[in-house]
Amino acid sequence: MQKRPLGRSGLEIAPLVFGGNVFGWTIDEKTSFSLLDAFVDAGLNAIDTADAYSRWVPGNQGGESETIIGNWLRANPGKRDKVLILTKVGSDMGQGHRDLSAKWIGKAVEDSLRRLNTDVIDLYQSHWPDPNTPHEETLRAYEALLKAGKVRAIGTSNYDAALLAESLKVAKEKGLPRYETLQPQYNLYDRSDFDGPLRDLAISEGIGVITYFSLASGFLSGKYRSKEDLSKSQRGSRVEKYLDARGMRILAALDEVAARNGAKPAEVALAWVIAREGVTAPIASATSLEQLASLVKSVQLKLSAEDIAALDAASG
Repeated sequence: MQKRPLGRSGLEIAPLVFGGNVFGWTIDEKTSFSLLDAFVDAGLNAIDTADAYSRWVPGNQGGESETIIGNWLRANPGKRDKVLILTKVGSDMGQGHRDLSAKWIGKAVEDSLRRLNTDVIDLYQSHWPDPNTPHEETLRAYEALLKAGKVRAIGTSNYDAALLAESLKVAKEKGLPRYETLQPQYNLYDRSDFDGPLRDLAISEGIGVITYFSLASGFLSGKYRSKEDLSKSQRGSRVEKYLDARGMRILAALDEVAARNGAKPAEVALAWVIAREGVTAPIASATSLEQLASLVKSVQLKLSAEDIAALDAASG
């Protein structure tokens, strides 16, 4: 499968990233293993997770997703060289606040390496902004990890244009490593966070972009079209906000383009993100082999100019 450079990080990824937030949440370890096997067999190579996944589940403490990935690598040692492991740090893991301090990063990286059963994290990302820690302190902590060989590249998530620009400025002035990747929320419905100044900055600075909620928590799959549909999955509560006139207009356009291409709405929605200027790859998750096969089809789907114009018009 054709890979894309992930900004200037030196990493190359297939144009679709597996979202590991479902591991230990909506799917168990056995199902996770089968999906990871199929993902790699399809020629895809990047797995995104975070130390906080899935802390929101009653009874979980965080680290469940990383642990399952680590157990899979332990059971399949030959597959470590075939995948890139992307994880994040900075969420509240019980300390009561978001934390990108050097002290916390130094502890959290060791915990993630242990859970992931690996000696190196390919991409280590600041999960959330931490207003209490200066960029310089965070970047110096990452510099130490890069020099120690515990991390291959660094990135950030949920930074706006001003915050990202500020971090890049500090990195340049202090001679520190910069964020080489960005992970924003982005899909056909949620476009405002990335389109505009943030996308312009990412393009001008050569920053790799991996989008999350690329299917709007499953809404763009088309299976949620009324409030009655929200009970179809554990993610239904996250979808209700999309059930407005604009959301229905986007679904109608997805239906039209999907019919024209012999595809499913979710495949079209992901293909649209993959085709967007400035995007390296969307993140998407699957909970069954059927869903995973659909994700793979989205990578192979090439939308026409007419298709893209119809989707742009509906989501504008």
